[in-house]
Amino acid sequence: MTANEKAKAKTEQAKGKAKEALGGAVGNDRMAAEGQAEKSAGDAREAKEKTKDAFKH
Repeated sequence: MTANEKAKAKTEQAKGKAKEALGGAVGNDRMAAEGQAEKSAGDAREAKEKTKDAFKH
């Protein structure tokens, strides 16, 4: 996994988790859903990079 892509994945996951928690805390369902989507995008990016790494070796 390239360092840049790994950093992007972790950043998306962290931002999404924070946004989801904040949205839930203030009762903003839209913000919570956006956070969950960002977190999922980060998870997908990380999984893609791990798959690419698995086929390199």
